[in-house]
Formats: sequence, structure tokens, C-alpha cells
Amino acid sequence: MKKHIPNLFTLLNLFSGMIAVIMAATDELLLAAFFVFLGIFFDFFDGFFARKLKVEGELGKQLDSLADMVTSGVVPGIIMFQLMLYASKGMWFMELSCETGNWQEYQDTYFYFIPFSAFIITLAAAYRLANFNIDTRQSTSFIGLPTPAFSIFIMSLPLILFYADNMLVIELLQNIYVLLAITLLGSYLMNAEIPLFSLKFKNYKWEGNQIKYIFLILTLFLLIGLRTVAIPLVIILYVLLSIVDNSMHKKRD
Repeated sequence: MKKHIPNLFTLLNLFSGMIAVIMAATDELLLAAFFVFLGIFFDFFDGFFARKLKVEGELGKQLDSLADMVTSGVVPGIIMFQLMLYASKGMWFMELSCETGNWQEYQDTYFYFIPFSAFIITLAAAYRLANFNIDTRQSTSFIGLPTPAFSIFIMSLPLILFYADNMLVIELLQNIYVLLAITLLGSYLMNAEIPLFSLKFKNYKWEGNQIKYIFLILTLFLLIGLRTVAIPLVIILYVLLSIVDNSMHKKRD
């Protein structure tokens, strides 16, 4: 039975993702974010238990990517679509489409097609997850931004929109071109040939884990000081520290 324990957590990830899809499509963006975070929590523990129980296998690997495709691929695409729709029209999807006249009026605007570009995120996530399964280089670190990491970035945007009191940040998130730039840059980073460190610890010594501890300490300070605004900054910090770490390793070599 123990070989099925990691798969159970993977399926809980998928279950959370399916609920998040419904929440995201029906304008319940905060609930969608909660279920995505819950799915990513389950995603962490499926790998943890697979390693601890020594039951890692091809089935679990494929199942994990299929679950991530929903939780960290489909849902972020829908959330970004909603954010772009709100930025261009000032209404969420259900508000806009519940009356035929509203949607027809929106179709006549210049911004009509731009929100659909949000699903580039979903396409990029699918490509990354498929590539991850056949890339033998990513057993101890990552090449490109992991889909759950970019999903956390996207999920934090509605949280900031609803809870942050920084008007400059809120105005940026209501600018459709800023959202389009986030979509394109994030989709590129998921598939870029950029080595990124993993937070898996083989041991807890400072030596060899410096970059991980620095990241965790700075993350704690950011979360205490900036709260929800800190979440996308943590993902940006992760990418920047990885680039610095890569540069330092190249100099040593």
C-alpha cells in the first residue's frame, strides 16, 4: 500500500486544482488562489513521501505532471484571463457575460482579444511539464522556472488586488500591458535554459546550502514587511539569486 501514498497526495493536488478551475471561472479568485496553494502543498508532499518511502517511479512522475498541468497550468491561465478582462473592462468574466449586451459591447473594443493571450501561460506550462519528464538534468535542480513557482506568482496577484493598500502596485495590476508583459516573461522563464537551485536539502549544514538559507531568510523578511506584495517578489528573488549563484559557480570553475 505504501507505494500508493505519494499518488494519493498527487490526486489531492489534482482535486484541489479542479475546484480552483471552477472558482477561477466563476469570479471567486481568492478561493481559487486558496485551492491552488493547497494543491501545491499536496504537490510538495507527494515527492517528499515518494523519496522517504523509496517508491519513486514512472507512474508517479507522469501523474505528478498531469496534476500540475491543472493546478499550475490551467488555473493560472484562467486567473490571468480574469485579471486582463478586469483591467480592460472593469468587470470579471461572470459579471461581463451574464448579460449578452455587456459581452457584445466588450467585443467591439480594442482590448477584446488581449485577455485570451493569458492562455499562453497554460501552453508554456504544458510544454515545460512535458519537457521536465524527459530531461535528466533536473533531478537535483531545475532548468527554467518550475510551474508551481510561477503559479504562486500569478495566484498572488488577485490577493494583492484585493488586500494590498499600495495604490501604485494596484494600478500596475490593472494595466493590461503590465499583465501581458508578466504573461510573456513568465512563460519564457518556465522554458528558458536558466539553472535554478532546488530547495531540497541533502543535509542542513551551511556549507553547500548558503544560497538556500539566504533565500529563506530574505523571504521571511519580505513576508513580514510586505505581506501579500512580497509573494511575487519572492519568486523574482528566487530567479535573481539563482542567476547570481550560477555566476559564482562559473567564476569558481
